Amino acid sequence: MSIAKLIITAVTVEGLSQQKAAVKYGVSKSWVSKLMARYRAEGEVAFEPRSRRPLSSPGQTPVEVVEMITGLRTDLASRGLDAGPDTIGWHLVHGHGVKVSRATIARVLAREGLVVPEPKKRPRSSYTRFEAAQPNECWQSDFTHYRLTRLDGRPGAATEILTWLDDCARFALRVDVFARVSAPIILNTFRQAVAQFGAPASTLTDNGMVYTVRLSGQGRQGGRTSFEAELRRLNIVQKNGQPNHPQTQGKVERFQQTMKHWLTAQQPQPATITELQDLVDQFVAEYNQRRPHKSLPHRQTPATRYNSMPKATPHAARTDDTHNRVRADKIDKTGAVTLRHNGRLHHIGVGRTHAGTCVTMLIQDRHITIVDTITGVILRELILNPTRDYQPIQ
Repeated sequence: MSIAKLIITAVTVEGLSQQKAAVKYGVSKSWVSKLMARYRAEGEVAFEPRSRRPLSSPGQTPVEVVEMITGLRTDLASRGLDAGPDTIGWHLVHGHGVKVSRATIARVLAREGLVVPEPKKRPRSSYTRFEAAQPNECWQSDFTHYRLTRLDGRPGAATEILTWLDDCARFALRVDVFARVSAPIILNTFRQAVAQFGAPASTLTDNGMVYTVRLSGQGRQGGRTSFEAELRRLNIVQKNGQPNHPQTQGKVERFQQTMKHWLTAQQPQPATITELQDLVDQFVAEYNQRRPHKSLPHRQTPATRYNSMPKATPHAARTDDTHNRVRADKIDKTGAVTLRHNGRLHHIGVGRTHAGTCVTMLIQDRHITIVDTITGVILRELILNPTRDYQPIQ
């Protein structure tokens, strides 16, 4: 039996005064008075527990603001754009002149059933974050795959989307679609980006063969691709992430994830590379110019941050910068060894009489010395002619 029913019974049946009933059950006399008044007005209903919710909530989010939040969530998500509380808050301020806290937006989305539960992610504190201090201080690059769709809805040809992204501003410098990304394409798009935005102080990529051959096999290891040679010519520092650790290139990886999410939401899906490039150009304009970025101060757009800050430039050229390396090889049955220079593979003639001989190649830019590894005898010394594939014995 509830205490309310006990008190009412004590007063009405046992004949106790309200003051004695309050003392007996350890409650205030004013509460007993209110309880008795409720009993006389409502009867047995007074025994039921009542909600303590206030009759009005002056701090409650207005209905029209809730409708704005849910509407923005639906609209942004349908267009494949970020629809989190931070982005919705930015659109409320800049599009409607309404300022709502992030926590309030999150509560509204959860209450309206618009939040998809996700498993716990790795805590942010476990990551080592870095960010370039100036635009053009570091450019990140990577490419991702996207499959076209045929007119009948079946999967079409595979394509690759190449991105050059500024590390500081998250500004998408160039995003191009190709059937397949190759080393010449990397060099060409990089030169186009440099012509438009100026040379960066450094680049950051993974260890793909189109970017670097530093981890490649025989005939390539220790050499340079045409892209690496271009970086050296412009005195740009080349940085490569640790193998199997894509988090190092996390900014461009995240950009690609956002872009593919947006592309997937577009209808109809592109059937040709030209159609896909048109969609990519639309996304880049949205991403750079109109989409608030959660990682930038005050939710700036990438274009605002990139254009409002001074740009970094490559460091002064070093006068002692020479490309020295030592490489082990074996003379093939034709009497030649191979060497990659400036992204191009060259064949150097040594002589059929030395076929099968293990050699050590001492390389200083284009000056090459080929030494018999066992005897130490110099078998050939030459200056590489980069315009020719085969380097004949003079």
